[in-house]
Amino acid sequence: MTATTEVRPAETRATRAIVTRSTPRRRRKDTSFVPGEKRSSILTVVLWLAAGYFLLPLFWLVVASTKDNSALFSSFGLWFADENHFIDNLVTLFTTRDGVFVQWIGNTVLYALVAGLGSALLSAAAGYAFAKYDFPAKKFLFAVVLGAIMIPTTALAIPTYLLFAGAGLTNTVWAIILPSLVSPFGVYLMRVYAEESIPDTLLEAARLDGAGEFRIFWQIALRIMTPGIVTVLLFAIVHTWNNYFLPLIMLTDPDLFPLTLGLAQLQAASEAGGGASAQFSTVITGSLVSIVPLVVVFLYLQKYWTSGLTTGGVKE
Repeated sequence: MTATTEVRPAETRATRAIVTRSTPRRRRKDTSFVPGEKRSSILTVVLWLAAGYFLLPLFWLVVASTKDNSALFSSFGLWFADENHFIDNLVTLFTTRDGVFVQWIGNTVLYALVAGLGSALLSAAAGYAFAKYDFPAKKFLFAVVLGAIMIPTTALAIPTYLLFAGAGLTNTVWAIILPSLVSPFGVYLMRVYAEESIPDTLLEAARLDGAGEFRIFWQIALRIMTPGIVTVLLFAIVHTWNNYFLPLIMLTDPDLFPLTLGLAQLQAASEAGGGASAQFSTVITGSLVSIVPLVVVFLYLQKYWTSGLTTGGVKE
């Protein structure tokens, strides 16, 4: 007769406990970054090289704006000259042609603000509609928007000019503002942001409370989409501020020129005149002054990005 040995559950648990204590458990390697630990020297060098690559033109612009025309070509380009002519260059810049530079600044601010605000609002409305509404040909229309992103703006300059010439809008402020209101990338960005940041339950609750669609968009959706709207706004302002080719073909009146076209005209006059009438230092100083508003706008608007970094971070 064969005897069977019964293994009790208590003995099995005790045996497992002994094996567990005797066998060391493997720990996963902690790859998280701890302040104070040794950093990668190669990565640090690459970051410093990238920072130098982007900051070197700005440093040269600051240095060159402190020189007059003679020192601009006779001294070392990446360091200051013995005499500082920055104030003289500013005075010359703002007094040339009866202070037309101030008018160019005003034109650029007008174009950038109106086009930027309009582009941001239109992109927010279109992106919200693509994200939260179902309508016929929705996928096709969004595919058209994505396809428009791939088309360079310079390829549309001549057709835009022909349309505006037929409507009699060339050489007017609308010739710069109206084309800048259309931003396919802004629509795409706002569609993605609205889809991820605005919960459908919030919209349904607003509808149950009797709010209309326009009120929901204006009082609820826009506030949630503020970081995305600020991003589109900044992109539109920078694009309009730095736009050169569109004003070149649309405008002929110097009183309507933006900064880009006005500085190019000053540079062309300097190259044609030469000698004592050269204004290279004035053009460089104007280039430095023209980027200051963009830096100020970026520093001011970055706080709105910070407020939207945690959007979607809390799971419902």
